[in-house]
Amino acid sequence: MTDLDRKLPDSAADTAPAAAEATPALPEDALIIVPMRNLVLFPGFIAPITIGRPSSVAAAQAAMREQSPIGVLLQRDPATEDPTPEQLHTVGTSATIVRYLTAPDGSHHLVCQGEQRFRVREFLPDLPYLAARVELLPDDQTESPELEARLARMKARTAELLELQPAASPELPNTVQAFGAAGALADFLASLIEMKPEEKQEILELLDVEQRADRVLTLLGHRLEVQRLSHKIDQETKGRIDQHQREFLLREQLKTIQQQLGEEETERAELEALSAAIDKAGMPEEADRHARKELKRLARMNEAQAEYSMLLTYLEWLTELPWSVATEDRIDIAEARRILDEDHCGLEKVKRRILEHLAVHKLNPQGRSPILCFVGPPGVGKTSLGQSIARATGRKFARVSLGGVHDEAEIRGHRRTYVGALPGNIIQALRKAGSRNCVLMLDEMDKLGAGIHGDPSAALLEVLDPEQNASFRDNYLGVPFDLSAVMFICTANVMDSVPGPLRDRMEVIELPGYTEEEKTEIAIRYLVPRQLLANGLDAERCRIGEDAIRGLIRDYTREAGVRNLEREIGRLVRHAAVRIAEGAAGPVEIGAGDLHAIIGAARFESEVAMRTALPGVATGLAWTPVGGDILFIEASLTPGSGKLILTGQLGEVMKESAQAALTLVKGHAAQFGLEAALFDRSDIHVHVPAGAIPKDGPSAGVAMFIALASLVQKRPVPADLAMTGEISLRGLVLPVGGIKEKVLAAQRAGIRTVLLPARNRKDLEDIPADAREKLQFHWLETVEDALGLALGPGQG
Repeated sequence: MTDLDRKLPDSAADTAPAAAEATPALPEDALIIVPMRNLVLFPGFIAPITIGRPSSVAAAQAAMREQSPIGVLLQRDPATEDPTPEQLHTVGTSATIVRYLTAPDGSHHLVCQGEQRFRVREFLPDLPYLAARVELLPDDQTESPELEARLARMKARTAELLELQPAASPELPNTVQAFGAAGALADFLASLIEMKPEEKQEILELLDVEQRADRVLTLLGHRLEVQRLSHKIDQETKGRIDQHQREFLLREQLKTIQQQLGEEETERAELEALSAAIDKAGMPEEADRHARKELKRLARMNEAQAEYSMLLTYLEWLTELPWSVATEDRIDIAEARRILDEDHCGLEKVKRRILEHLAVHKLNPQGRSPILCFVGPPGVGKTSLGQSIARATGRKFARVSLGGVHDEAEIRGHRRTYVGALPGNIIQALRKAGSRNCVLMLDEMDKLGAGIHGDPSAALLEVLDPEQNASFRDNYLGVPFDLSAVMFICTANVMDSVPGPLRDRMEVIELPGYTEEEKTEIAIRYLVPRQLLANGLDAERCRIGEDAIRGLIRDYTREAGVRNLEREIGRLVRHAAVRIAEGAAGPVEIGAGDLHAIIGAARFESEVAMRTALPGVATGLAWTPVGGDILFIEASLTPGSGKLILTGQLGEVMKESAQAALTLVKGHAAQFGLEAALFDRSDIHVHVPAGAIPKDGPSAGVAMFIALASLVQKRPVPADLAMTGEISLRGLVLPVGGIKEKVLAAQRAGIRTVLLPARNRKDLEDIPADAREKLQFHWLETVEDALGLALGPGQG
């Protein structure tokens, strides 16, 4: 036994480390410091401490040799292995080492009793352990009514807390009641209350006894509220368990009563029907195994349980899906061509692509089906094309409208944990179609929205990927469903709002607007017979002349599609129905001359001649989401200070086009015979009518330049001439998009000559033949070409 062992009280059987080398004597006001990672020791409290750092072991051994107390300080960061003086708190507790033990595994353990607070004044250098000169901080022992009140309150709250903790030591209430000083009791309770070391350090540093007692009272109140809530929850949980046991007993009694009344036979018959449906469904192995597992759960449940109906509905969904039901493809290319021609007039490129798709599928039935996406303005027949494809292939047709969908669960379904959960729209449509290889139309792709419940367009990435949709997993089903046999057809008005990754999964087929000839043919072949049938008439009692249809197209319905045209035809048919119902003799015939009396004044008129009769007006061509349109550019010159005024709700790009056009006109001032000072003493105002409609884009650059050139030269632009194209400051005419839609709009508006960028010559083949025959095209390389064509010879 070493000298160190003999100094330990009551430790004859304990072991302690051997004495270390002698170290310099410490000043009287110095303490050996032992830093703690997560322990705050309070005065009067005994705590076991485990030390492992060499410096801490050396400090403890030195304190034992010199029979001196140690100073216990909390580290600011517990992760620091060897803390420096700056990394320690400055207020700690001096402690007496009651016992020092060395365990068989080599670890060192202390039992320390806190004595008194101290504050570090300075740390001593050149020692193998931390030591510091300290200032002892005695508690204020002066008693006062305020402290006595706080002492009583702490005892009362502690007693309440201990009553709610049956596992607490039975001696603890007596120990608490024995305290006669508020500061000592506050320290004792702070050491017992569970809290973070930083919070305990905060209490240790409170030297004012009243503040310390108030802080402890706050913590006691918080712990008391938590304990009360916990006790309440325990009581409620116990009550629910007792209720469940009672319900189980009642259900068993109910089951016995049902057996006596024969009602159990109905439930058994329902389970047998579900089992037979699972056998018949032809599910894949994983889905079949899952369905039978859920059926076993259902059989063990009582019919009165809330989960019973939910599980029953789930199994009905599983068994009613077309896991193995498929229609036989009837692909006859000649018959498909006949059906497409019968259902749709025009759209030759679109029909050709559909026939190519069907031909490839006929030659390679196991191949991956591409995802076709029809893009075009409203009313051009996108949705009806999908129905024609289903009719041509003999497949079932289903449609899912995606307009306004902003919840990912609409695509993937809701999880069964939610009340009223259902599969997503994809699975619902397949169940409705009753075939795993149906034609499924996803309508209005560009109207998808994103909200707080996720992005539905992201959920569609898996649905529309031929490499992934063979194992599409709906959240409600919880098992994969094979979508690879489904022929997906998507529709959209514009692709700008469709995310790039989703657009990349689809083959985009554009459907432009119809020409006047195509609209007339569509009206005669489809729209008039459909409206006659809808209004209870036939061709013998109501005849609408071709001239009346053309009058509707020109004067009442300028649009890319035919929806408004069909509405106006419906008005004509209803007018005829009224006359026939009133007893009119003979068939009712409607011609172009009857339109004003039936529908009213013409909504559209040829404004071209009126608006281009004056210098400073040019006709441009614009693209809109619902097709092409004509755009008038008006310019005016007034005395001023050289400002450029732009009105008509122009976007930033269109404003920049106007500025570039003005710069080019100023550059041609000498060619136009103008004084350069004219622009300095004049304001130029450019206006684009229909001012309530926002407009943007660079394609009006040529029209703005011609309008300004016409203004300064005082030469009008021909009434039947329109133009489009972007301009550069070098005078080049750059290509633009939407040529087909713009040309069709020019034809509808009565334009005869169209000026287009030369680099758009490749788009001429997309323009319908009758439009090419009726319009004269000129191709522009530079703005000089436009000047010569728009303002006459000698201007280019």
